[in-house]
Amino acid sequence: MKPFDVYPLYPVEPVRGRGCHVYDREGTEYLDLYGGHAVISIGHSHPHYVAAIADQVSKLGFYSNSVQNSLQVRLAEMLGKMSGYEDYSLFLCNSGAEANENALKLASFHTGRKRVLAFSKAFHGRTSGAVAATDNPKIVSPFNRTDNIVFVPLNDIEAVSRELSTGEFAAVIIEGIQGVAGIHVPDDNFLVQLREATKQTGTMLILDEIQSGYGRSGRFFAHQYAGIRPDLITTAKGMGNGLPIGGVLISPEFEAVHGMLGTTFGGNHLACAAAIAVLEVMRDENLVDNALRVGEYLIAQLKTIPAAKDVRGRGLMVGFDVDGSAAEMRRRLLFEKHIFTGGAGMSTIRLLPALGITEEHVDLFVNALKDLTL
Repeated sequence: MKPFDVYPLYPVEPVRGRGCHVYDREGTEYLDLYGGHAVISIGHSHPHYVAAIADQVSKLGFYSNSVQNSLQVRLAEMLGKMSGYEDYSLFLCNSGAEANENALKLASFHTGRKRVLAFSKAFHGRTSGAVAATDNPKIVSPFNRTDNIVFVPLNDIEAVSRELSTGEFAAVIIEGIQGVAGIHVPDDNFLVQLREATKQTGTMLILDEIQSGYGRSGRFFAHQYAGIRPDLITTAKGMGNGLPIGGVLISPEFEAVHGMLGTTFGGNHLACAAAIAVLEVMRDENLVDNALRVGEYLIAQLKTIPAAKDVRGRGLMVGFDVDGSAAEMRRRLLFEKHIFTGGAGMSTIRLLPALGITEEHVDLFVNALKDLTL
């Protein structure tokens, strides 16, 4: 048997990491500005995180959700306090796709409706319902053609209002910052208008913060720049720093009913221990503030490079375009400068580093990019 070949792979194998760097078998050091799709939030092999996982796995890694698990309670309390959503509830699962799937279910249960409004260029996961809420052309699925999913352009409140006026939609789902689509930030005023439109039509507003949440934007959640409070917030990637975990933050408007949602591995002891350690490091090292400060520095420095076009993003969720192939530029950065970056489409380079990155790391990248383009 061999792995199912659905990912193009670089001929590089990181075998260990520390902070913002990874190392291959020959000991070559690489600056990691991608963090596995925004997963590595507190850096590779953070000592506190490693110790927390080792301690928990030596005691109990998993038992079913039919018994009490105080780690779930502790995680929910910490997440509520640090995010500003102490009055919400938390449902734990395993991934972003599963988080969005459960958010869509909750919205449908609550409203009795089935249709979902999403935004062109958005990406919302890989389970059947979540896949349906994407227009990513690389995903060919019969669910993509369902009449229950309607797409409108990002920031077009008139198109949103026109669709919601039918009263047929259970939910609107929108990313705090569109990631896979190439780092597109919804206008703050649009999010305010969207929140009002959903309230007026009894439609649930789901904020997909799977990639843009957990401090990455310089706020705990990217939508908090607009000052709105959604009905449901989904999170995953940076939540466990590489250990799979996802969650749905659920407003007090929803009433929990036994059997409404289910999961086998969601909220297991080991995943909760990892997620708690992530929040502790974020709190103790002020990583959200660091993401804002260093992110502003990164964006400012990129704007000085003529080859970096349409620099955009917030905090440490940054994208820019290049002439020609972004894949080729990423390849050169990796093999000539030993820097990992991400991509989106043909021309966009995506940067999603650990939240503890420094200005010195930014300077290293910017100088490497200048060297390859000037």
